[in-house]
Amino acid sequence: MTQEEDVEFLRSKALRVRSHIIRMIAEAGSGHPGGSLSATDVLVSLYFKVMNVDPSRPDWPDRDRFVLGKGHACPALYAVLAERGFFGIEELLTLRKLGSRLQGHPDAKKTPGVEASTGSLGQGLSIACGMALAGKIDRKSYRVYALLGDGEIQEGQVWEAAMAASHYRLDNLTAILDHNGLQIDGRVEEVMSVEPVQDKWKAFGWHVLTVDGHSFEDILNGFKEARALKGRPTMVVAKTVKGKGVPFMENGVEWHGTAPSAEQAAEALKLLG
Repeated sequence: MTQEEDVEFLRSKALRVRSHIIRMIAEAGSGHPGGSLSATDVLVSLYFKVMNVDPSRPDWPDRDRFVLGKGHACPALYAVLAERGFFGIEELLTLRKLGSRLQGHPDAKKTPGVEASTGSLGQGLSIACGMALAGKIDRKSYRVYALLGDGEIQEGQVWEAAMAASHYRLDNLTAILDHNGLQIDGRVEEVMSVEPVQDKWKAFGWHVLTVDGHSFEDILNGFKEARALKGRPTMVVAKTVKGKGVPFMENGVEWHGTAPSAEQAAEALKLLG
């Protein structure tokens, strides 16, 4: 496929994933649409063009690993895993239901393709560091990716993990910041500013690059650069829009953890086309 064909393919997948997210959360009556929609394009890029995974063998030892630090955005992860073939699309509508494998935060013991049980913010990067360090020790070629949220990097444990990753020269680790500028209580800069975010990660010894988190060309080029880098981990700061794809949700902090009504879901799906 040409790059143009790749991008068109990813756009179509992202549209399906965003539609799944709206349907899932509306059916459940609870969930986190804003951050799921902002992370969609990064996740689609990873699972359909970047990561080496095999849905028929979720525990394949040489697979690339992905850790969702901001576990509340799991509707996006579940939708991508289903589209990738880890489980059936029909299972998505069981989100948050009693007995479902798709709970409100990821459960690695139950859900195929989920590498780590996350949701307590700040722990994801530490888990990813452990996976990357194990890969180095075992001389494995797999890579590890971790997606973090703006509010999440206010947690001190993130910076302990950042320091460890740099110290151990984990060039098989790439972190992505879903930099949409909003968290549950409001604007990140008003709650607890993380700026200058690029300089902070550089100070901790990471290679840092900034991409448009909704441009597949930008995202893919960023991951290509990270893969080529040797000797230190990479942080990809993805500039995103909370609620991306649904105009009435975009940049609205109220959509951090609010499910759309049936009418709002129908309107969102119409807007998504």
